[in-house]
Amino acid sequence: MLIRYLQVALLVRLASEGARVAVVVLAVDRTRSTGFGGALVAALLVPSVVAAPLVGAVADRVRRRRLFHASFLVFYGTGLGAVAMLVGRVSAPVVLAVAGAAGCCTPLLTGGLTSLLGDLLPPTALSRAFSLDAVSYNLAGIAGPALAAALAASTGPARALLVLGAGATGGGLLVFALPLGPRAGGTHALRPADLGAAAALLVRDPPLRSLTWASGVGQLGIGALPVVCVLLAARYQTPWAAGGLMTAMALGSLTGSLAYAWRPWGSRRPEWTVITMLFATGAALASVPCARNAAAAAGGFALAGCCTGPLFAALLTGRDRYAPPTTRTQVFTLGASIKSTFAAGGAALAGGWQSAGSGSLVFAVAGCQVVAAVLGALLLKGRQAKADCPPSEMSTGH
Repeated sequence: MLIRYLQVALLVRLASEGARVAVVVLAVDRTRSTGFGGALVAALLVPSVVAAPLVGAVADRVRRRRLFHASFLVFYGTGLGAVAMLVGRVSAPVVLAVAGAAGCCTPLLTGGLTSLLGDLLPPTALSRAFSLDAVSYNLAGIAGPALAAALAASTGPARALLVLGAGATGGGLLVFALPLGPRAGGTHALRPADLGAAAALLVRDPPLRSLTWASGVGQLGIGALPVVCVLLAARYQTPWAAGGLMTAMALGSLTGSLAYAWRPWGSRRPEWTVITMLFATGAALASVPCARNAAAAAGGFALAGCCTGPLFAALLTGRDRYAPPTTRTQVFTLGASIKSTFAAGGAALAGGWQSAGSGSLVFAVAGCQVVAAVLGALLLKGRQAKADCPPSEMSTGH
């Protein structure tokens, strides 16, 4: 069953990551405007932050879950195909509207899809499953842009986006192969208060509060790393480092996720695994300013990535464990959108503070991880009794 799920996850996440590259290449090819390409990327990403609470709340209440999730994934895939056909042929606002509509589906490609694992597998298999799901994110982040670039170079950017859209559509159709039965009790009416149910949990429930805001503050620093890597490449006078350092971190994260999947640790208290890994990530990144060349810096980035792999897997485990079944999907989608928002803020801050220099910015990124870890520990105050219960005794919606 996990294999079927991972097939869906890889197809749709490869499409999502690759589309960010393909739409820019397509916009430049047809309109000669990198600005329009950036606007298309924003149209695919920004609506997901706004749509996450609503999409998650509906997913937690809809009766026919396979049809619901499959429809959203297929709609995303067909939306990418429509963008491929429309760019440069109709007005820009129309294309942006189509891309924005597809972007509203993004929460179900990420957190929404992950939330299904709790209903597909027994509790004893979830720690390893979330680790492998984290691997799917890592693989998509590495291979998606490379696949899009290769397809655009060999077949053209429009065909590249069409292929990615077809992949997402195929992933959506594969959802029908997952054993997700109709939700017992039928569809529940969505009330205005339901839209804030997950947000209230992320503020009031100590374990979820710790996981969410600690990982968010940590992501504030991680979001700044692409800008930092460009500055480090200039410092070392090594052009490959601009993208190579992020690739080293992604490969490290993949390695860490695979190691955690092979032998999970800390699954009883995932919130403390997240806190520990945030400290470790900060320590690894703090070594980078001392590196004498780009290769040594890449080693620091790879080591930091090895820490973020288990961190992400533990975060997914904690969301599933502590979120009530009635708001599980909403917790996943809202938590993912909060991380994305922090990452975007980190990128913006780094862009505005480039004058501080690469060394200072790397220390700031490392400091964010340490601050996030301390914040996570403080937010665990008043931890509820259920956090001490073993997984078999907790309500996981099975």
